[in-house]
Amino acid sequence: MSELLMPKATAVWLVENTGLTFDQIADFCGLHRLEVQAIADGEVNTSMRGMDPIGNGQLTQEEIARCEQDPTAELVQAKRSIPLPAWKTKGARYTPVAKRQDKPDAIAWLLKHYPDLTDAQISRLIGTTKPTIQAVRDRTHWNASNITPRDPVELGLCKVVELDQAQARADRAKARVEKEAAKAQRKKEAEEMATAAATLTGGSEADKAGAHWPEDPDQPKPASTETPGAAQHWPEDPENPPTSGGDGQENGPEQSS
Repeated sequence: MSELLMPKATAVWLVENTGLTFDQIADFCGLHRLEVQAIADGEVNTSMRGMDPIGNGQLTQEEIARCEQDPTAELVQAKRSIPLPAWKTKGARYTPVAKRQDKPDAIAWLLKHYPDLTDAQISRLIGTTKPTIQAVRDRTHWNASNITPRDPVELGLCKVVELDQAQARADRAKARVEKEAAKAQRKKEAEEMATAAATLTGGSEADKAGAHWPEDPDQPKPASTETPGAAQHWPEDPENPPTSGGDGQENGPEQSS
């Protein structure tokens, strides 16, 4: 149930125009029973004019009649059929004509002392436009030579609370951007470390598999003990001198049959 409109004036009307009990009126109006009794006795609110709850849609005649017949029943507030007024959206901030010429000075002051504020925040604070803010920042404003930075609070273009709230929102946005940048940097460093570790691991496995190291010119290459396809040289035996074969090659020791 929605809050009752003017409960004491409603109680005065119900006391004067209905046969409801004090308890029923007190419960419906949110008052104490003794206060309703004092109203009925004329001890309080003697000059107050009663307000008709039927006329403003808070009660119906049928509901009052039902509770008059049953003293133990409770009044039930009627559902309002009157449509609620539509809320108007907040439009642009109105600035008196005498103070509109001070807006460029206020913009210059905010750009100087509150560089973290966005153009949208400045626009909402003093009721200006983004092109005007950009013109003041680039000093391309038609009256740039006469612009003097002045506090918009002193000029009456905004309040201190509004300026503090805008700065707090800008600080939170800046902290959020810095946090995301730090997170991206940590992710990038982790990926680089993982790539470097994978490269080192791959090189170690290649070395274990028999990677060829560059030869050292100061160290002579050891001669191979066996050369495929070449003649084998047997040690000389003083008792069996080597004999020259028909093809001019030396034969090894005779093999015993």
